[in-house]
Amino acid sequence: MAMTVHVDIVSAEEEIFSGLAEFVALPGETGELGILPGHMPLMTRIKPGAVRVKVQNQAEEELIFVAGGLLEVQPGRVTVLADTAIRGKDLDEAKALEAKRRAEEALQNQKGEIDYAAAQAELAEAIAQLAAIKKLRNPRH
Repeated sequence: MAMTVHVDIVSAEEEIFSGLAEFVALPGETGELGILPGHMPLMTRIKPGAVRVKVQNQAEEELIFVAGGLLEVQPGRVTVLADTAIRGKDLDEAKALEAKRRAEEALQNQKGEIDYAAAQAELAEAIAQLAAIKKLRNPRH
């Protein structure tokens, strides 16, 4: 039997995942993080992207898109507090493409009153969602 760690992934709206996992991978602030059972305690911010959870006794990984947030690792427990979290199967490619297009348009619009930081964050989130959709459709790449 493989070693496991309890994983909770929550957003402000709901609990997205809670269960035992053999491995968790997610986009940390400075790069991809891999968490195995017994990992040293850690707290860090996470970037928009896909959280992959290798669930105990399940062949397929769970994929959850997060739009940033915090990761806390304690002995026996991994907690992801996400700003927004969406189950991989619930991601909508058309909405993500439209959000990306709107953000790109806002950044191109030099004349309007625009919050560039917000537009850049929206663009980064849309691109991360599209990457998560691609990863979900083609898990081997």
